[in-house]
Amino acid sequence: MTTDTRTQAPAESAMLPATPDMPEHHSLETTLEMLAGMDLAHASEADVVRGMELMVTHAEFPCLGAKSVFRRGSVAHVVLDDMADPDVPARLLERLQAFAAEIEGEGGFHSFIATFRGPLPTSEAAFESSLFDLLQRLHDADDESWADGVGSDPNDPHFAFSAGGSAYFIVGLHPAASRVARRAPLPTLVFNPHEQFEELRAEGRFDGMRTTIRRRDEDLQGFINPMVADHGDSTEALQYSGRRHAAGWEPPLDVKPAPDADGLDAKTDATTDDDINEHIDTRQGNRNDDLAGCPAQHD
Repeated sequence: MTTDTRTQAPAESAMLPATPDMPEHHSLETTLEMLAGMDLAHASEADVVRGMELMVTHAEFPCLGAKSVFRRGSVAHVVLDDMADPDVPARLLERLQAFAAEIEGEGGFHSFIATFRGPLPTSEAAFESSLFDLLQRLHDADDESWADGVGSDPNDPHFAFSAGGSAYFIVGLHPAASRVARRAPLPTLVFNPHEQFEELRAEGRFDGMRTTIRRRDEDLQGFINPMVADHGDSTEALQYSGRRHAAGWEPPLDVKPAPDADGLDAKTDATTDDDINEHIDTRQGNRNDDLAGCPAQHD
């Protein structure tokens, strides 16, 4: 069972409205605890979508970009049964391609959200395993070339996940997350187009927004996200699941080589990589930094 929902702004529906059992003055953490106790895995698709909306639009939620996409109705949301379902990669790929075509040429923040009814992870490590297993199967099912302008090596500091020829920063959310801003009631993957962060930089709004998000996240959690604090010249895949990693961790993702016109492996061609990296200031690391994480920037 699946559903595609394009949110409207502002959202006004009967889905999981604020009630005496979930008053608006509750903290974000308390609200998420209440949502977790509602057994959304067996609820209607509308309630699943509304649960995510209640999380992101809460006053304490730190992600400004996420709030923007919900406020403007620029979220595409699909609800699927299980991350391990064998037909999930094909469904996701089809919907991601439709999403990319729909937002082509549009400015502002956009996010594609995939929420799964299961499996409900018992730990951050379990969720991370499910996440990368799904990303691997999604990549294996994808016949499009890797997106232009980003690295295809998961260990490259300029890596970004490619699906259907478009680059995305992926944010994993789930009920076992240690960070409050990642603690969605059901396993969820948010695909944020990379192009929107370049747009922010071109408009000169990136740095100020990043600073505000970091401050808001620290106010919520009590301390800065250590993965953000350690970030710089590391692959963004370190941040996909939200789990803290020790030095030397490598993303469990095997990207298949794409032959160029001469039959050579274009993704391992040293000259090609040098040409690309020559134009990237490696001191910046992943240029999407803090704006890529929650449903439009990482926490």
